[in-house]
Amino acid sequence: MPPAFPERAAWGTASSLRAWQQQALEAYFGSDGTRPGPRDFLTVATPGAGKTTFALRLARELLDRRIVAAITVICPTEHLKRQWAESAARVGIRIDPEFQNAQGRVGKDFHGIAVTYATVAARPALHRNRTEARKTLVIFDEVHHAGDGLSWGDAVREAFEPATRRLSLSGTPFRTDINPIPFVQYEEGPDGIRRSRADYTYGYGPALADGVVRPVIFLAYAGEMRWRTRAGDEITATLGEPLTQDQTSQAWRAALDPKGDWIKQVIAAADRRLTELRRAIPDAAGLVIATDHEAARAYAKMLRAVTGQGATIVLSDDPTASKKIKQFSDTDDRWMVAVRMVSEGVDIPRLAVGVYATSTSTPLFFAQVIGRFVRARKRGETASVFLPSVPTLMGHAAEMETERDHVLDRPVREDGLDDDLLAEANRERDNPDVGEELPFETVEASATFDRVLYDGGEFGMQAQPGSAEEEEFLGIPGLLEPEQVTALLRKHQAQQVAAERKRKTGDPRADRTASEDIHALRKELQGLVGAWNHRTGQPHGVIHNELRRTCGGPPIAQASAEDIRKRIAKIREWAARRRS
Repeated sequence: MPPAFPERAAWGTASSLRAWQQQALEAYFGSDGTRPGPRDFLTVATPGAGKTTFALRLARELLDRRIVAAITVICPTEHLKRQWAESAARVGIRIDPEFQNAQGRVGKDFHGIAVTYATVAARPALHRNRTEARKTLVIFDEVHHAGDGLSWGDAVREAFEPATRRLSLSGTPFRTDINPIPFVQYEEGPDGIRRSRADYTYGYGPALADGVVRPVIFLAYAGEMRWRTRAGDEITATLGEPLTQDQTSQAWRAALDPKGDWIKQVIAAADRRLTELRRAIPDAAGLVIATDHEAARAYAKMLRAVTGQGATIVLSDDPTASKKIKQFSDTDDRWMVAVRMVSEGVDIPRLAVGVYATSTSTPLFFAQVIGRFVRARKRGETASVFLPSVPTLMGHAAEMETERDHVLDRPVREDGLDDDLLAEANRERDNPDVGEELPFETVEASATFDRVLYDGGEFGMQAQPGSAEEEEFLGIPGLLEPEQVTALLRKHQAQQVAAERKRKTGDPRADRTASEDIHALRKELQGLVGAWNHRTGQPHGVIHNELRRTCGGPPIAQASAEDIRKRIAKIREWAARRRS
C-alpha cells in the first residue's frame, strides 16, 4: 500500500484492511494515494465482505485531507442508521442516527447524520440546504433503494446534487424495474442495452475464494400438499414436481402454513443442522424469515417445542426491534424469527442456519436474505439455508456466484419477478396476506427431503425426514473448505445411490447403468444445466444440444450413464473456466 494509507484499518472496524478494500481505496485515490478521488464512486461488494469498513476508512481519509467537512449516510431502515453510527463511532466519526427533519440543524458535536431514504424523500429541500452549507460526503447504503419509484429518485437527486463527494454502496445492485438509480453511471453495450457501471466490484465468487464469506449449502424440501379451495374442492399437489404457476403458489403457501406439518418438519431439520454446526461454532445461530407477524409467532412456538428454548421475535412495527437484534447478536441464543427486519444490511455474524419461510421470490429479496448468513469469522465456516423446492428459489440458489448489473432499456418484468413484490415483502405485515376470506384452506402438508444445492450442482435423492439419508446431509461438519464440502456431498450422493440400488435389487454390485443411477445422473445434469442457464441466459435446450455436440452420444432420454457423466464433466469444466 502507498504511504497515504496506514497499514491497518481505522480502529474498531477491522484488524487490517482486506485486499479488496485496499484495492478499492487505490481505485479511488490512485495507486500512489495522491488523487483527490472522483465525485461519484460506486462500490459493489457481496454481503458480508465489509462495505461499511471500506466506506468509513474512505470517509476518515476524506475528512483528514479536508476534502469534506461533513458526512451524511442514507440507509434503507431505521435499524441500519444506528448500526452505521455505532461503527462510525469506533473510528472517531460522530454520526447522529436520531436526526429528524423537524430539527433542521445538526448538533455541533456531530460530523454528520444517518437518515433513511424515506426521510430524505419527505423533505429533499432541507437536505439540499444542509449539503450546500458544508462540503459533504454522502454515503448511499444499498443505493438501489434510491431507485424505488421516481419520487424517491427525484428527491435523492434534488437533495444531494450539490454534494462534494458521493459514495454509493450495494451488495445487490440489480433491480427488476427500469428506474435509473441516481448518481450511478450507465453504459450502452453492443446489444444497445444500458447497464450500470461499478467503479469497483467484489463478487461472491472472489470473496468465497478469498475466505471472506462462507460457502452456502441449500437444503431443499419437497412434499405432498393438500388444500381446499374457496369452492370446497380439495386439490393435492407435490411441491418439487412440475406444476402450473397457480398450483406452485398455493402448494408453496400450504407448505408455509403453520397448521401443516411441512414447516414443522423443516424447522426441526434446521435445528438439527444448527446443533451440528454448534459443535464447531459454539455460538452459531439460526434465523427463520417469515411472511407475516402471525406466522412468525407460530414459528416461534414451533421452535420452543423443538428446542425447549424461546426464540427472539423481531417484527417490523416493534419499536424495540433494533434493541432485540443487538441483544440477540451479543448472546449465544439459538434462534431468531423475523418478518423483514433482517433481510438487508443487518449484521449478525453468528447467523449460520436459515429457513426461507416466506413466499417472496424476487431475486433482490432472496439475495438480501442469503446475505445475512455468508459473513465469515474464520476460515472453514459454512452456512446452511433451508428452502421449499420451488423452481424460482432453486434458480436463485443455483446462481449465487452470478454478478448482476442494473439494466435499463428492457421490459419491466422478468419472469413475473419485479420490485413491487419486494416492496410488498418489506411493508409492515400484521396479518396473513389474505382478504376477507381465505382463497384456500390447508388440509395437509408434509415434508420430504429433496436435494442439496451447492456450487451449481445438485446432490442427494428424496428421503423422508428423520431418515439416515437426510441425517447424512444434516450432519455435514460445520468447518470445511469449499472443496471439502463438494467432496463430502458427492460421497453422500454415491452412498445414497448405492443404498437405493441395493434396496431395489438386493445386489450392491449391480451394474452402474441401472435405472436408479440414470435417474440420479440425469437429475445432477439437469441441476447443472439450470445453473448454467441462469449464469449465461442460454436456454436449457441450447445447452443440452451443445453438450451433446461436444461430448457425443444420443439425446438425453436415450443417453447411457457414461454419456451423462461426460456431459456432467464438460459443464463443470465450462463453469470452472468461466469462474477463473
